Amino acid sequence: MSVQLRARSAQLRARSAPLRARTIVLTLCSALLATAATALPTRADAAAPSAAAWEVRGPHGSPTAVVALDPADGHATLAVRRDGATVLEPSPVGLVTEQADFSRGLTYAGRSDRTVTEHYTSPTGKSRMRVVHMTEARFRFRTAAGARLDLVTRVAPDGVAYRYVLPGADGNVLRETSAFTLPAGSNALLGGYRADNELRFSRYDSAATAPTGAYMMQALFQTPGGYALIAESDVDGSYAGAQLTHTADSPTYGLSLWNDEPVQTSGALITPWRALVTGDLATVTESTFVDDLAPASRVRDTSWIKPGPALWTWLAGGKEAGQSLAAQEKYVDYATERGWPYEVVDAGWYFKTDAWDVVDPDWQTDSWMPELVRYAAAKGVGIHVWLHYSLLTDPAEREKWLSTLESWGVKGVKIDFMDSESQERMRWYDEVLESTARHHLMVNFHGSTIPKGIQRTWPQVMTMEGVGGEEKRTNTPEQLASLPFTRNVIGSMDFTPGAFHRPYRPNVASDAGELGLTVLYESGIQNLSGTPESYDARPEARRYLEQLPARWEETRLLAGDPGRSAVLARRAADGRWFIGGTFTGPAHTVDVPVRLGAGRWLVETVTDGPSGLVRETHAVRGGDILAVPVTAEGGFAAIACRAHVGRTTCEN
Repeated sequence: MSVQLRARSAQLRARSAPLRARTIVLTLCSALLATAATALPTRADAAAPSAAAWEVRGPHGSPTAVVALDPADGHATLAVRRDGATVLEPSPVGLVTEQADFSRGLTYAGRSDRTVTEHYTSPTGKSRMRVVHMTEARFRFRTAAGARLDLVTRVAPDGVAYRYVLPGADGNVLRETSAFTLPAGSNALLGGYRADNELRFSRYDSAATAPTGAYMMQALFQTPGGYALIAESDVDGSYAGAQLTHTADSPTYGLSLWNDEPVQTSGALITPWRALVTGDLATVTESTFVDDLAPASRVRDTSWIKPGPALWTWLAGGKEAGQSLAAQEKYVDYATERGWPYEVVDAGWYFKTDAWDVVDPDWQTDSWMPELVRYAAAKGVGIHVWLHYSLLTDPAEREKWLSTLESWGVKGVKIDFMDSESQERMRWYDEVLESTARHHLMVNFHGSTIPKGIQRTWPQVMTMEGVGGEEKRTNTPEQLASLPFTRNVIGSMDFTPGAFHRPYRPNVASDAGELGLTVLYESGIQNLSGTPESYDARPEARRYLEQLPARWEETRLLAGDPGRSAVLARRAADGRWFIGGTFTGPAHTVDVPVRLGAGRWLVETVTDGPSGLVRETHAVRGGDILAVPVTAEGGFAAIACRAHVGRTTCEN
């Protein structure tokens, strides 16, 4: 079935005009905004102290946050509106410590406002250049005993967030009373909570009637006021990770901390941000709000941080490949031929050959890894290696491992099996991130927490698992179409696509759909998990994968319905757009808006044909609709480039 062009450009241009206008405004703002946060003069709130509600308005086009204090029992709430419609009903805010209850009995003590304007770059993620423009309001409350709680609220065009500041020493945090109450008529896309964040997402027609249980802090809701994704940002060792809790037949989702354990404090405390990424589906999908809330980079020199595709050998060869220098050299050769900058050596390289889970005590002298690193470096390929996190818990042992890997010339580490979001484990992340930055080692966390702004503060974090990726056997087509709107919104995701040889993948009948996942899912190190033989058997897939860029400059949602379909376009530094799409349901033809810019474009599509992958080139105009055939539970991949006289391909 060939791809056909449907001339509906006028209709699409009218539909996409607001999005183009938003892009122009953001571009102009980028030239004007300073690189540091700028505070407006603090002012006293104009309302009388007895006022029950206060609005926080952000830049033009932003939602509005409403902070309120119930005069009956003194509990505070936060609500969110957009364009007159409700995104979040008044929802409880507050926490309880050993010495004070900040969930009720509060009195209002004042407010101050400022604007937050920042400009930063990111080596990974949906876009390289980031512009931050938010309004911040700090509300001061006191208990009857005089203890003080500050509620810091931020509003941006793509979200609302709040955090708590305890200026005094009020003891350990016992619990938060933070919650999110959804308006009637909201539906939900939720993933059950587990320590490794690898459970699947499910759609619920009613957010209120979702089953009782714990859910991940990456829950997507469609509300009367637009989409809303609950997340958190700036979680470090001063706190613990959180999860959502829900009781069936309730519109409210509460928040609980790891195992309900107290958060240990020794003085003043600033909690993580509780974030609501909100807007239309494109705004939420393209948002960098979770990163924007996080602290600025703690790595001064980032010249050594270089993202790019990698040949991941675990699914290709398993344990045997990890223990064989000869096998790894062949993988390096294949990565060289493809132009991929990295090869990842997984478990097995430092184990005893007779017991793969026991570390060789003489690994520093017995290992063939230095030889592999030298061999790969001569061919322009960098080596990343797998480590069990327990090797890095003791400071002396951590220094031994990381300094040795740096001396060998290893470029990055894949650290596995943390499986906790406790305060103790978050402190471990702090220590490991400082150490890996000092030793110039890029990081991929597996069996891990989810990003939560970590990639802005520690830009050497190339990617994190926190997802049931390609090696799992439990994925579904619905899961593939859920991840672009949930997990991958908040940061890089190591799904490890490209395993054409795996019979367990949910799109097993669609090689084009599998190929499209390499673009649909963003990862600073895109670990390609197929075998060389599977790539060679699919020359069109191999040709496409050889063109994958090191990073993305911009991301756009072209079409999507969470849990059912997703089409994303990502722009490379050379101006080409790479497109990936995935769909549930029977075979059909999908309409893809060419929302890439005005003018003439060539679009090379890769779809499933009766005898394998089919590549076709089409001349279109920006704003046209492209009709693309997809197989049942399948998808497609594409590359778009500017059309010039005599140009017949998008390959550089």
